[in-house]
Amino acid sequence: MENPSSGVRGAMEENTLAILDASEATKHTPDANDDRIAFLEAVRAASLLPENKSPPTFKMCEAIFKILRFGKSLELISTSYQLLNELDRKFPRVYMTNANGSSTPHELVVVQEAWTPFVLGTDISDIERAGANDLTSGLVDPQGFHQLLQGLAEVSDVENFQALDTKVLSNMLLFHYLVNALEGDFVPRNQMYKETMNWILVRESLLNMILCSRKMNYKGLMKDCVTTLCGLGQFLAEYDNAVQSSETSVAKQPEAIDTALATAFLHFGRITCAAMLKLMIMVMELDSSKKNADMQGHTTRSDGVRTPLAEIIQDELTYDKSILSPFLQVFKDSKWKLEIIVQFFWKYISKEV
Repeated sequence: MENPSSGVRGAMEENTLAILDASEATKHTPDANDDRIAFLEAVRAASLLPENKSPPTFKMCEAIFKILRFGKSLELISTSYQLLNELDRKFPRVYMTNANGSSTPHELVVVQEAWTPFVLGTDISDIERAGANDLTSGLVDPQGFHQLLQGLAEVSDVENFQALDTKVLSNMLLFHYLVNALEGDFVPRNQMYKETMNWILVRESLLNMILCSRKMNYKGLMKDCVTTLCGLGQFLAEYDNAVQSSETSVAKQPEAIDTALATAFLHFGRITCAAMLKLMIMVMELDSSKKNADMQGHTTRSDGVRTPLAEIIQDELTYDKSILSPFLQVFKDSKWKLEIIVQFFWKYISKEV
């Protein structure tokens, strides 16, 4: 017998996706953008209003995700980014039952058919793989995730900043959303691992599968994360100070671009730095859990060998003293809670650099 809820979701998917014309996917006329906004509002009404509790289908989430990547206006990229995060919070792909202090043993629930922006594994088609590596469409694979991070590193170059457009801002929000998706999948798995010592739960996390992918240069990704964090963080601080004081040439740069874009750049840039910090802390936690699993003999050859991020960061700060000050400045500017900052340095900067 057909599940009644699947029929409701199918009808909802058909009705909402009908708002979008597939043939207009690459067009950015006012009418096409109005249709995209209407689609986002329709999904919000269908899934997030108190009286409606139907989770969006994979295709609906994928359409929102493409709007985030394709969007040519601040309204489109900001609205789609916010909607994706709200949907993930209300309809998580991975979560723990009785995680609020109940005496009943916790259980980990993984909704296999739920939305994920990542395409992983060796069973994907060449078309899917090509789309994943294209930063203008499709889902994201490990290589595409690294390419996205490398693209963010170029933003702190003044010449690139002169060419600032919504694509740069879209990639910033895209990176932040992807890190949020990794966090939503990894945190409950890692928490459950600490309770059960079942390493498979963490092994199957999106974060671990991305870092273990043969298409991922893990060490390169982590090094790029450190240097991008320092470069972007320093540029944001200098740019912000220059705008306020109007004493340097950088302060005049915003005159050449849209004021709204410049303002959004500061905000999006800060949350991008926060996302990089969050990513590194998750890798730190993954390293810790993997080390524990190694000691208990729960890992296998398939888990591979990976240099702990602590060693990578220590090497980067040791051999390039010029990034130490920007690295510390990012923590000061991020306004993260003190315990998170202490946690980071306790885990990563445990030796003299």
